[in-house]
Amino acid sequence: MNGQRQLRGYRLTLAESLVAGYLWRVESAGKLIVIAGLVLVVVGGLMWAFGPKLGAGGGLLPGDISLRRGNFSFHFPIVTCLVVSVVLTLLLRLFQK
Repeated sequence: MNGQRQLRGYRLTLAESLVAGYLWRVESAGKLIVIAGLVLVVVGGLMWAFGPKLGAGGGLLPGDISLRRGNFSFHFPIVTCLVVSVVLTLLLRLFQK
């Protein structure tokens, strides 16, 4: 076929087949990002609606920064971010294998 491939009955050159493969991967990645975003929105909505009732009120862990001055408050949950990061890393490594 002289360096040509077929895709859905059409003859493609090597460059065209590489572009088609790249576009397919980009499209798949886009779908994955949209699905992940929707899952995060649903989980966040459920936590917002039912979290306090289930005891997940977002309490601070030791090491989280919380400042209150008059009518101003600032919360930076650094330790909570680290714990969530470690848990997600372990879960993703578990599912990759």
